[in-house]
Amino acid sequence: MQGDPVTLYVNKVGPYHNPQETYHYYTLPVCRPKEVHHKSLSLGEVLDGDRMAESLYEIKFRENTEKKLLCQLTLTEKEVDQLREAIEELYYFEFVLDDIPIWGFVGYMEESGFLPHSHKVGLWTHLDFNIEYNGNSVIFANVSVKDSKPVPLEEGGAGHGAVGTGGGLALSFSYSVHWFESPLNHARRAERLRDYSFFPKTLEIHWLSIINSLVLVVLLLGFVIIILMRVLKNDFARYNVEEEGGCDDLDQGDNGWKIIHTDVFRFPPYKSLLCAVLGVGAQFLTLATGIIVMALLGMFNVHRHGAINSAAIMLYALTSCVSGYCSCSFYTQIHGQRWVWNIILTSSLFSAPLFLTWSVVNSVHWWSGSTQALPASTVLLLLGAWVLVGFPLTVIGGIVGKNRAGNFQAPCRTRNIARQIPTQPWYKHTAVHMSIGGFLPFSAISVELYYIFATVWGREHYTLYGILLCVFAILLSVGACISVALTYFLLSGEDYRWWWRSVLSTGSTGLFIFVYSVFYYRNRSSMSGLVQSAEFFGYSLLTALVFSLMLGTVSFWASLVFIRYIYRSLKMD
Repeated sequence: MQGDPVTLYVNKVGPYHNPQETYHYYTLPVCRPKEVHHKSLSLGEVLDGDRMAESLYEIKFRENTEKKLLCQLTLTEKEVDQLREAIEELYYFEFVLDDIPIWGFVGYMEESGFLPHSHKVGLWTHLDFNIEYNGNSVIFANVSVKDSKPVPLEEGGAGHGAVGTGGGLALSFSYSVHWFESPLNHARRAERLRDYSFFPKTLEIHWLSIINSLVLVVLLLGFVIIILMRVLKNDFARYNVEEEGGCDDLDQGDNGWKIIHTDVFRFPPYKSLLCAVLGVGAQFLTLATGIIVMALLGMFNVHRHGAINSAAIMLYALTSCVSGYCSCSFYTQIHGQRWVWNIILTSSLFSAPLFLTWSVVNSVHWWSGSTQALPASTVLLLLGAWVLVGFPLTVIGGIVGKNRAGNFQAPCRTRNIARQIPTQPWYKHTAVHMSIGGFLPFSAISVELYYIFATVWGREHYTLYGILLCVFAILLSVGACISVALTYFLLSGEDYRWWWRSVLSTGSTGLFIFVYSVFYYRNRSSMSGLVQSAEFFGYSLLTALVFSLMLGTVSFWASLVFIRYIYRSLKMD
């Protein structure tokens, strides 16, 4: 109703080019209440670095205010230098009004001339709030300084236009509020926020990149389905000339993938680690699909701060049963005995690197006083979610998988004595396969990866979830096709060590993604400083690990299905 108070929360400040380096607004010498009351925040908001607190701004619904005094401050020389440093580092502030973020710069800086050089720094002491409404709802809000002049902050603590008292700088802060009627209703106010441009707009409809990726997928599918199947058809025609009988009756004097039929299903070394990789990879495939589907259903409104963070943590804990089930089930199929150790390894394969990385990054944030440093209560909450939900579900999933595991279903028997592997040419070595298997999936998503980085390491709101789902499907399809092709070439050279090779070949995409992240940091962003660098590279490493696990899992299962198919086809003759 008209005249009702509308609470404006102050949130955080930070360098414009370092999105993850944020500090509480009241760390600056600005107007503040005698007692600071913080807003109760959700888990996602805390993880996003939000620390909302009540302000001195008195805003009433649909009532305009003109140049109302906020407070008067006398700044010491140290406080003036603090503000100068913040303005020179292009500090911006974020307020929140009815869940709508409001952004603006703390001050104004001007560099002019070479000889003589002019360096001017000014502080905005008056803010104009422009608020749009429809009925009894706030639709949009922003802040403007176009009708005010900045107060110069000169070195030494004095400035023009302000009264110096006792060596300090006396400032008067004020604000105005203007209300405007909007044609948009409350349900469509997210559209208004998306159209507003305080931060650079980098997200656009980029169908060309999607078409490019689709063409790549079609070519790869054509290669695998047409060329590879024609080669296999010739192989079957040549191998199945044999008289009736199973795989063991095939001519041992032949060469190619047929001759290693008694070794191709020989179980690999480090079985527990392999199964843990497959289990955690399946978990992240489930998690990623769930996040994208939830986004397509409109569950992540741009006004809901940190909603994706909260959903990701919830899904990670709940999908732990997937990792336990997949890992322990396959571990039992390949005759693994230490299933308890397998469950422990599965539960810690990602959580241990995550905790180590978070500890380093959080310590850097804590040392710098950043709001990105998680409070102790949030740390205990996250730890409790893993101890009470994530780990028990991994154990339950592992036990169910162990009890429900069937036979491995190998079409051919494996002999006790392993066959000697002939010397392989250089282009069939692991490093070459990893380069090919990692580069092609990366090239399919490289353009979209820029937009994802601009969202994660910027302040954009990613809304093109339909495109993201297409790109995700393209990535998995390319990974599966490349894996099948590389596995065939490996077996044709009479090398039956395909188990780990299939995981590493396409899983190396994670390495390419990390290299791209270094390129993005140096050439596509303006990020700098220890705090932002620690956050960026720490979590980029984890991102690369997640992609490696997901694509390694898809690659392995595609190769396994392919190998079972070709050897079963021989036996069926």
